[in-house]
Amino acid sequence: MQNWFGLSDPAMEEALYEIASMRQFAGLSLTKPIPDETTILNFRRLLEKYELAAEMLSRVNGYLTRKGLMLKRGTIVDATIIAAPSSTKNAEGERDPEMHQTKKGEQWYFGMKAHIGVDMDSGLVHTVTTTPANEADVSEAEYLLHGKEQVVYADAGYTGADKCAARKGLDWQIARKRGRVKALPEGREKRSIEKEEKRKASIRAIGEHPFRVVKRQFGYAKVRFKGLAKNTAQILTEPPRESRRLRIVSHTAIADSRIAA
Repeated sequence: MQNWFGLSDPAMEEALYEIASMRQFAGLSLTKPIPDETTILNFRRLLEKYELAAEMLSRVNGYLTRKGLMLKRGTIVDATIIAAPSSTKNAEGERDPEMHQTKKGEQWYFGMKAHIGVDMDSGLVHTVTTTPANEADVSEAEYLLHGKEQVVYADAGYTGADKCAARKGLDWQIARKRGRVKALPEGREKRSIEKEEKRKASIRAIGEHPFRVVKRQFGYAKVRFKGLAKNTAQILTEPPRESRRLRIVSHTAIADSRIAA
């Protein structure tokens, strides 16, 4: 709930006192102590210390797989830059040393990258990794696969991933670089290639939807903490989903898991 509504620790404590539906979802009552902001902070630090955020995502995905919502026949890999403060006007007088800058198009960005592996059929995210922003997308490609897919869809930033991957026999559907397609002579062959690229792009678009959820709905366009570990835990506890329907299913899964526990 804190991630969904973008609440600070004090705001989350206040919301638990004031909003009955939030208390009900969390299994809390005004007749018993409500977690204060320090408790919430300490709990988040425990998740980071013992790397439990990744286990949480794994448990939710296991639940969705058992319910037949994640088919795992194909994976879409993609990455997005999450900005970090570039100013040095702070107590340390320096930028976050774990964040780096990179150039995309004609613009420079400073921050980190979130890399995701998305189930091609459902749009559900099954794997998340993070790196500094200057890390090449292709270097993370192999870590975004769960091992059961037969086909992988990726944009031109993953060119060469099929040759680097240790696992052989995968069908890598990697986008051609736009400049090379434009440079082809006009004719039937070019039209055929453009049609094929459009088909691949329509499938890769499914992998863009989770980023819209994280950045627009969860408001995670900028990092909230210092260092990769804290921000990785934050992203892992915001399991992005492809559509409103699937997000409701995923949160129901979390609630069912809590009740069962």
